[in-house]
Amino acid sequence: MNRIILFLATLVALLILTVSSSATPKRVYVLPINDEIGSTTWLHTRSALEEAKRLDADLLLLHLNTYGGTLEHADSMRTALHHCSIPTVAFVDNNAASAGALIALACDSVYMRPDASMGAATVVNGSDGQAMPDKYQSYMRAMMRATAERHGKYVGEDGQLHWRRDPLIAEAMVDSRVVVPGLIDSTRVLTMTPDEAIRWGYAEGKAETIDQVLTQLDIPEYRLIRYEPTWIDNLMGFLTNPVVQSLLIMIMMGGIYFELQTPGVGFPSLAALVAAIIYFLPMYLTGILAPWVVLLFVGGLILLLVEIFIIPGFGVTGILGACMMVAAIFIGLLENFSLPSTPQLDGDLSPISQAIIVLVVAAVLTGLAIWYIYSRWSPSWLRSTAELGHVQKVEDGYIGVDTSLRQLVGKQGVAATALRPSGKVEIEGERYDAVSSHGSYIEPGTPITVSRYENAQLYVNPR
Repeated sequence: MNRIILFLATLVALLILTVSSSATPKRVYVLPINDEIGSTTWLHTRSALEEAKRLDADLLLLHLNTYGGTLEHADSMRTALHHCSIPTVAFVDNNAASAGALIALACDSVYMRPDASMGAATVVNGSDGQAMPDKYQSYMRAMMRATAERHGKYVGEDGQLHWRRDPLIAEAMVDSRVVVPGLIDSTRVLTMTPDEAIRWGYAEGKAETIDQVLTQLDIPEYRLIRYEPTWIDNLMGFLTNPVVQSLLIMIMMGGIYFELQTPGVGFPSLAALVAAIIYFLPMYLTGILAPWVVLLFVGGLILLLVEIFIIPGFGVTGILGACMMVAAIFIGLLENFSLPSTPQLDGDLSPISQAIIVLVVAAVLTGLAIWYIYSRWSPSWLRSTAELGHVQKVEDGYIGVDTSLRQLVGKQGVAATALRPSGKVEIEGERYDAVSSHGSYIEPGTPITVSRYENAQLYVNPR
């Protein structure tokens, strides 16, 4: 009898536990990506992944509607999604073009609106929209192919292994020369409709809303947690934009240059210091930069100041300090800098190339700004602030040299005293100090001619 009661009690407890566990809503963390892929969206993704893990979310859902953006930030987002321990789902709400297609492909599953599209991942020039050389397309093809291969294979009805996401289709989104029989020829880059994506295994289904996506994922009970970026997140994203970084580097370079041109420590130093803080602080706070990079810049700045104020001239200390500062700025542009191995160096030069471009642009802008400030086209108030304003007044002890004697060259007179070789001469009734041009002796009363004026001295020849 006791055994029966114990069995029934255990059964009831299991039923209660099962019911309670099934009724617990799943925590679904939603990350909206509605803007161009760039530094801001990358920082938002980092913050969202950290918060989703902290909240112990059961699912990360990317609400995608983007036409693409920068490749390096999309690659960073792709890598973060690959290493995410939470299942990821992409809901393509209209557009997942270019870099957006790469991000969608990095998720575990994809759902699309009935009128959505995904693809067209050719690498283009940001200035004119033209396709980049094949070196860049080759790297993008490999990146798309690797992302597709990561989804693995399955055993089909024919008993053979098949790719869950065919890597050839991923390459066709980049290169118009890739042919996928029955899907795309060699005349255009692939952009897939929802039906095509489902048919070829690049999407799991169609949905109009996030609720419909979760219904198809067999999640009846859920609680949506939406990522809401703070103003600090948006500010950090803005300050890490390459354009803003170029301007900050320009201010740092210009501030140091103008400080070297003016006495004392003044506004140029303050501007350079503030620009350096704004440049490094966002990357340090978001974990992009390691502390040693900031220390490298500070060390270079100290060496440069030692060269300016303690060691005369500009030698090894100043050059070393400048190199350390430039290296720290360059490393900051790379984000999460690490020394690449040889295979990576041959294949992935895009972050390094971008860092070099930003530095070159900043240097050119600095040179143009300096030229404009010193040119006659700049406002007088701006030009005056860049020039030395100290006036050497006579009452302060400064003595000028009278050059009016230069007008006596060629005039005639007589030797008022003997010239041995210096003495006095009389010209037009006025006496002047003079020197015999050849160092010879000239008798008093000898007619003379002023031959030249040099080093504030008259030189005469006898006539």
